[in-house]
Amino acid sequence: MSETSKAAVEIVCPKCLAINRVPADKPALEAKCGACHEKLFTGKPVEVDAAAFERHVSKNQIPVLVDIWAPWCGPCRMMAPHYERAAAELEPRVRLLKLDSDENPEIARRLGVRGIPSLFLFHRGNVLAQTAGAMGTPQIVAFVERAMATA
Repeated sequence: MSETSKAAVEIVCPKCLAINRVPADKPALEAKCGACHEKLFTGKPVEVDAAAFERHVSKNQIPVLVDIWAPWCGPCRMMAPHYERAAAELEPRVRLLKLDSDENPEIARRLGVRGIPSLFLFHRGNVLAQTAGAMGTPQIVAFVERAMATA
């Protein structure tokens, strides 16, 4: 295996779900998908369904933060702009996803979600940390950074 291939990180495209190898020495924020040519990072959370959730959580080699929410949830709607600002701060180190619990109840059940909004931080398919309740941007970023520092 060459040095270049060891230093590359696999990133799932938010549009077409293709897996892309992004060299560590290239700016990830400028990276585009080899399949659909869309940017791999947009500074915004990615809305996902169950299949896209599974692909991102299991195939991304960067941590994945998932906001489990519902459209009728006041605290979820209140947190949404903060989560979006957190995406701009955390990308490309972390992929941020939004999963509607009403449309994907099986995932919420599997994760044991009892209240929303709930945040789950995954790395290589494993839950590193989780929390529930609305948070501001600084709290979301701090939650991720604390969890990544102890992982």
